[in-house]
Amino acid sequence: MNKVKSKVKLILTALSSLTLLSSCFQDGSANDQPKSDPPVHEISYQDPSLSKYEPPVELTFVRENGDDLDNLLRSFPGETLEDNRWSRLYEQVLGIRIKYDWLAKGDLFRQKLGVSLASGDIPDVVRVNAQQLRQLSNAGLIQDLSAAYNEYASAFTKEILSQEGTGPLEAATIDGILMGIPGASSSIEGAEYIWIRTDWLDTLGLKPPQTMNDLLTISKAFTEKDPDRNGKKDTNGLAVTSYLWDPVAGVSGFMAGYGAYPNFWFKDASGKLAYGGIQPEVKTALKALQDLYRSGQIDNEFAIMEGIKVKKRVGDGKIGIVYGQQWSSFWVQSSREQDPNAEWQAFPIVSATGEPAKVLLTFTTNQFYAVRKDYPHPEAIVKLFNLHLEKNWGATAEYETYYSTPFPAWQLSPVTPFPAKKNQEAFRQLEEARRSGDTSGLKAEAKAIQKNIDNYLSGTGNTELGWGWERTYGPSGAYAILEQYEKNNQLLYESFVGGQTETMIEKQSILNDLLNETYINIILGHSVDEFDQFVDEWRRLGGDMITAEVNEWYSKRDSAN
Repeated sequence: MNKVKSKVKLILTALSSLTLLSSCFQDGSANDQPKSDPPVHEISYQDPSLSKYEPPVELTFVRENGDDLDNLLRSFPGETLEDNRWSRLYEQVLGIRIKYDWLAKGDLFRQKLGVSLASGDIPDVVRVNAQQLRQLSNAGLIQDLSAAYNEYASAFTKEILSQEGTGPLEAATIDGILMGIPGASSSIEGAEYIWIRTDWLDTLGLKPPQTMNDLLTISKAFTEKDPDRNGKKDTNGLAVTSYLWDPVAGVSGFMAGYGAYPNFWFKDASGKLAYGGIQPEVKTALKALQDLYRSGQIDNEFAIMEGIKVKKRVGDGKIGIVYGQQWSSFWVQSSREQDPNAEWQAFPIVSATGEPAKVLLTFTTNQFYAVRKDYPHPEAIVKLFNLHLEKNWGATAEYETYYSTPFPAWQLSPVTPFPAKKNQEAFRQLEEARRSGDTSGLKAEAKAIQKNIDNYLSGTGNTELGWGWERTYGPSGAYAILEQYEKNNQLLYESFVGGQTETMIEKQSILNDLLNETYINIILGHSVDEFDQFVDEWRRLGGDMITAEVNEWYSKRDSAN
């Protein structure tokens, strides 16, 4: 599985977190209905970034319309993909009429998009990945958006797109020219935690881990000491999926405990960028995973188990440790359906040395909105971004109309940017309210989260929904740990944030397949010395060339700054 797919998975993970958040207005009543067909009233802005085209202009897209989108539209009677609250708002405020040249599902969408890009028959705006963006730019099919962004992006949009630095715009820049507007992403949402069944800890008289040795002790006990007290040896310590880099039940956080950073570019001691996947620390981490597998602490079929199968094992009460992102609380929550006494808590990732472990924040921006070469209004896409952010998080936000009704209305828009740190900001509002006893400062998202937490703590309404929110946003939840990570300077942002290099386009998928195959084989029992052979192969098959290109980009970036 290649790096592009890896990044897309992370982006989809971030979006799935948003989908979860959009449901937080539900109070457990099955009769909750969205605010469909919102009243139309005249809205106008004096800001040029939201100026209206007179007469209106048309802006075409293509879009994937899977079952999820069909189900969503059924939640909004009287609205369609081309005629809904967002399309009406864009036309009313901006004078932009949204149209779709074609719609398709799943693999058919990807096939049609590939043909469209290859033939040059693209809509006015097309959403593409980093490789496709470069290919379109090289073919001269899309236009420079530098002036459109500089002149028309609102101050709020520029603030949002720079929340995690200049990386998103740098990734959209090819040969010094901004060729796309970066889609929504959030590196900080990729921070990982160790989710542990604390009821099992209590049963076995164990304490939370402070080091990797502690974690290994817990994993062994969860495997061998019958933590569920059913008299059977049917549990595993650590959850691992066949895709090693899954955001829940992957091994990135585990390997970081040994100072190993696969799929990650970082600055080494010499000041140059190095690829983490070939560093000697990886060999140590793979040996530790191999030992866990050999001793039955990892499911013996993990190599063919996708996330949904591992989740079922967790739900069945057979696994007690999961590395994962903040929304893992909802993933492990299924275990409470079988056992209402199952309790999970997030803990900081730990290191083999006992020092605070570095928490990897992989650069996740890999979706971009490119504009057809001869489209006369390139700034239109920027204006859509401006209005989408304004109506959800700006001074004139109508959150419960355009974001969550409680259904995720934001998905009806052809563009869906969001603040990278919005969830962390919601946690900080909640913390301040807990400290002061005053909830008047809670904004829409924080209010919704607090409502679900209150339901859980009071025992009324949908308490199980509230359990997940409390485990993530409560005083001892994942975001409280994220605050510790920041305070302790543990967050490590990826150093390479440029677009794909020429050799990446040609060789990256081959190198990633080689890496994944080698890692899994070693975990399954092959000699750990195969790692050294892998490193030589990786370098020979294009890795050295990619490293040179990445450092050339880094050198130019440094000189430009």
